[in-house]
Amino acid sequence: MGTQIYVYIVTALLSYFIGSISFSVIICKKIAGFDIREKGSGNAGSTNVLRTIGTKAAVITLIGDILKGIIAILIALWTGSVFKNINPALLVQIAGVSVILGHTFPILFKFKGGKGVATALGVLLISNWQIGLICLVFALVLMICTRMVSCGSVAAAILFPVLTIFISENYLVEGNYFIYSVILAIIIAFNHRKNIKRILNGTERKIGQKID
Repeated sequence: MGTQIYVYIVTALLSYFIGSISFSVIICKKIAGFDIREKGSGNAGSTNVLRTIGTKAAVITLIGDILKGIIAILIALWTGSVFKNINPALLVQIAGVSVILGHTFPILFKFKGGKGVATALGVLLISNWQIGLICLVFALVLMICTRMVSCGSVAAAILFPVLTIFISENYLVEGNYFIYSVILAIIIAFNHRKNIKRILNGTERKIGQKID
């Protein structure tokens, strides 16, 4: 039991550290010479990078953030195969939550990070490619229809728990993912609380709209 606890704790800390690597901050300082958190919306995510710097930097940021989620889950999967008496599904879920929290509250960047959508997408795609693709397509359709990235992101996060009820196949590790999916949905929704308020007020920024 003691070893199990240590494995879970180390997995959580390692995943959190991986999530704390803020590609938007690193890339923007390298390309533009400023901290992305001091520009635009102040968010350390690919959307703000796109609006503030441009497509190239945003794409690099997006890929990096997605890979963080994938790498954290793969490390958890490997760890579960090495140690005995470890619940691999729980290990994957711990890694998923931790890497997103690391992206949102990065210890390496004064706990001011992004909203976790791209990292969550990486987690979903590697955990269950079917659910990940459905959420991605759903988000993209809403983004195109509403021209609001936040609308698609929050809606896809809410869709995740619903899909876990009806889809029981194609999981990287078999297990019960409903509570886990609810936790991730809450994190994403909480990180978008200001966006949700602006959506309800009709003042949310749309794709292509510059920040004053």
